[in-house]
Amino acid sequence: MNTYTRRLGVAFAATASVLLAAACSAAESASPGAAPDVAEKPTTPAEPTPTPERRPYTISFGGDVHFEGVLRTRLNSNARTAMGPIASVLRKADLAMVNLETAITTGGTPAPGKQYTFRAPASALTALKAAGVDVASMANNHGMDYMESGLADSLAAIKRAKFPMVGVGKNEAEAYRPWRTTVNGNRVAIIGATQVLDAEFISSWTASGDKGGLASAKNEARLIQEVRRARRTSDTVIVHLHWGTELQKCPNEAQRGLAPKLVAAGADVIVGGHAHILLGGGYLKNAYVNYGLGNFVFYNWGPETGRTGVLTLTINGRQVLKDQWTPATIQGGVPVPLTGTARQQAVTGWKALRGCTGLAAKPRPLTD
Repeated sequence: MNTYTRRLGVAFAATASVLLAAACSAAESASPGAAPDVAEKPTTPAEPTPTPERRPYTISFGGDVHFEGVLRTRLNSNARTAMGPIASVLRKADLAMVNLETAITTGGTPAPGKQYTFRAPASALTALKAAGVDVASMANNHGMDYMESGLADSLAAIKRAKFPMVGVGKNEAEAYRPWRTTVNGNRVAIIGATQVLDAEFISSWTASGDKGGLASAKNEARLIQEVRRARRTSDTVIVHLHWGTELQKCPNEAQRGLAPKLVAAGADVIVGGHAHILLGGGYLKNAYVNYGLGNFVFYNWGPETGRTGVLTLTINGRQVLKDQWTPATIQGGVPVPLTGTARQQAVTGWKALRGCTGLAAKPRPLTD
């Protein structure tokens, strides 16, 4: 054995001795009964789970929907086609929403003294799903037309159908709670509430504490609290309201008063209706507001109440990038999209409705 080989062997033995001593020392210092952590080795910190890239998405809004009169015949005939040709417009969007202005019940007691009470069987929810509607609001002045028993039936039908519904619940927390979803990486929260309730039903229909009912925008503090809460964990906060004055073409004082408060609380989009006719829409600072979507799947009694359409917003996070109006007319209770010159004229007329709203055609520059 030459000198180099001998030195190499000695070095190897010394190294092995050091390693063996270190291993024994580690084993002795371990807690009683625990195996030495021989598998542990230095590693770099784990990379965080990548967040999906946020991309713009579209959400389409239709106005008021019920299934009374001629619409009940359509619903009973074939629920999957009950909403007619407008379904093709709703299905194109990433999300679609309407106001369901009816109780979901076949029983119950009509609200005493009301001139109009609406109810529909649970197949109404089948019709909404089939038309591409992803979520609806029942916070309106017909959501409890069949009082407490009708509310119980409605909630049971919603649960069975697993259909997202806002603005109604078995207690206050559930009624005001937003529906949440994620689309194209955007965390979206949608809250429903009504600013319109018959005076004699405000107390009995409004959800409070453990009492079921509707989310009321008359309780501004409670609604604003929910918007602020949603703002903390959402990219887009949408508030769907039942508001306005029947057949009045411009927003009323209650609407004009509430919208800025909701925007200040963190709402990015505020939409709704009640007036049975179309009202204008546009930007309030950087938020988008529409004061009236009119009738949608609804019987009507004249040219004005028969004008309808779908509002489609393109959104990325808090930015509403674009609004698009797809005009239609109600024929036999269902919206039929317009084409050609009639479509162009209707879009021009819809844009002109902004004139009395105080809203802008474009958002406020981000540098303001």
